[in-house]
Amino acid sequence: MMSETISGGHLVAKALKAEGVDVIYTLCGGHIIDIYDGCVDEGIEVIDVRHEQVAAHAADGYARITGKPGCAVVTAGPGTTDAVTGVANAFRAESPMLLIGGQGALSQHKMGSLQDLPHVDMMNPITKFAATVPSTERVADIVSMAFRECYNGAPGPSFLEIPRDVLDAKVPLEKARIPEPGRYRASTRQQGDPAAIERLADMLAHSEKPCILLGSQVWTCRATDAAIDFVRTLNVPAYMNGSGRGTLGPGDPHHFQLSRRYAFTEADLIIIVGTPFDFRMGYGKRLSPTATVVQIDLDYRTVGKNRDIDLGIVGDAGLILAAAAQAASGRIGDVVGKRKAWLDELRAVETQAYEKRLPRQHSDAQPIDPYRLVHEINEFLTEDTIYIGDGGDIVTFSGQVVQPKSPGHWMDPGPLGTLGVGMAFAMAAKQARRDKEVLCLFGDGAFSLTGWDFETMVRFDLPFIGVIGNNSSMNQIRYGQAAKYGEDRARVGNTLGDIRYGDFAKLLGGYGEEVRDPAEIRPALERARESGKPSLINVWVDPEVYAPGTMNQTMYK
Repeated sequence: MMSETISGGHLVAKALKAEGVDVIYTLCGGHIIDIYDGCVDEGIEVIDVRHEQVAAHAADGYARITGKPGCAVVTAGPGTTDAVTGVANAFRAESPMLLIGGQGALSQHKMGSLQDLPHVDMMNPITKFAATVPSTERVADIVSMAFRECYNGAPGPSFLEIPRDVLDAKVPLEKARIPEPGRYRASTRQQGDPAAIERLADMLAHSEKPCILLGSQVWTCRATDAAIDFVRTLNVPAYMNGSGRGTLGPGDPHHFQLSRRYAFTEADLIIIVGTPFDFRMGYGKRLSPTATVVQIDLDYRTVGKNRDIDLGIVGDAGLILAAAAQAASGRIGDVVGKRKAWLDELRAVETQAYEKRLPRQHSDAQPIDPYRLVHEINEFLTEDTIYIGDGGDIVTFSGQVVQPKSPGHWMDPGPLGTLGVGMAFAMAAKQARRDKEVLCLFGDGAFSLTGWDFETMVRFDLPFIGVIGNNSSMNQIRYGQAAKYGEDRARVGNTLGDIRYGDFAKLLGGYGEEVRDPAEIRPALERARESGKPSLINVWVDPEVYAPGTMNQTMYK
């Protein structure tokens, strides 16, 4: 009796299934088609896109939405190099995903086979793990190894190349190692050093003006409940950035946004959770030199990098915040009540900043003031709208105004600043959570990088509301050029055509509109929502207006 055999592609699919992956994002190629065959048998959906960068970004987006690792599958050579940007973005954003790339047959190693490149060497610096699968028997084993490495410390991407003959070959089933679900990966959640938790509790007990920044790792760790309990129990004002936005909803008494710089200057205790001291934080220089600074992070390499700190705790944000709240709650006495004055002080700063900007948010100017556009979007969001920002200047405006109503409902590229993520993130978000509304704000430059995958959204019936803030420019760069070289050289290499993207949406089978009157923004958004189709509302905004964040960019100074 002959033993049952299994191919490498089917072993890949079994390993993906064991990890809970229910979709792959891909662009076809001869090196990888046996994986598709395995996915059909395992019930894993295959979403084929028009560019490999989109596949990789979608895998990143899937991981952020679901908490499970995403997976993209691309062919060798240019297929893999096209996906490099998506992997690099996931690496800087700490997003767990697996990219599987094809490779020429091992039997043709170093012979110059079709699309042969040193993929592993290229991927090593931007992944947590990169390897070649050497034999068919090891395929599922090494896939599980790659997933395990995705969760070592702060999450991140892994890469595997699988030679064509390894993938296509069949081996006896009993010779293949196929890890069982739930039995090859341990919990990586760490509570942090108990002595450090005690020190943090003491700091909290003696602080009169504390504040906390809840960064992306609060969502990565699914630490929303612990973070909310922490700020309410200890009466600490909270600021949020990255995927941490939405931890506290708008209107929550501990939710602050516009007074962050003031708080970082005046606070006596600043707790930074899951956010590195990178360019977004002024490399740590924006924090008061006299404040006590505490940093909590999944990655020990991030703690104390670029700026000295008073206390660093490595571990899971939720476990650490819960432990600190419990330890501090018994020793804080009446200090919590005394913090009301501090919260009132911050609220006054917040209100002043909001009221200063309000006339522009209600502006009837034509061309449309970008503040009016992002205001209308913010008013339009529901509790179930996932908001995605993909662009430069227009998304910088939105960062000041748009407030997601729920945890996990904000997506942006992260610190790599990658344009072109929007279509892929919308694809992943809608595919993973069909019960959610998805709204993506694009700059016209950002949209044009990956916009053809609007057709993929139509083909797979993934309705979303796309809004393009169209100024026919790469305006963030244009501002810097004008500041550096003068207005006569401000439009070199950054000016785009006046494209009617609403018509583009209709061409590809979606819903589209052109908007030039600010009073028409909200009705157009409503019509896009009601259409039930992928949509693009092309809003013509004033190209001569720049976001404050654009004008403050350090790269131009």
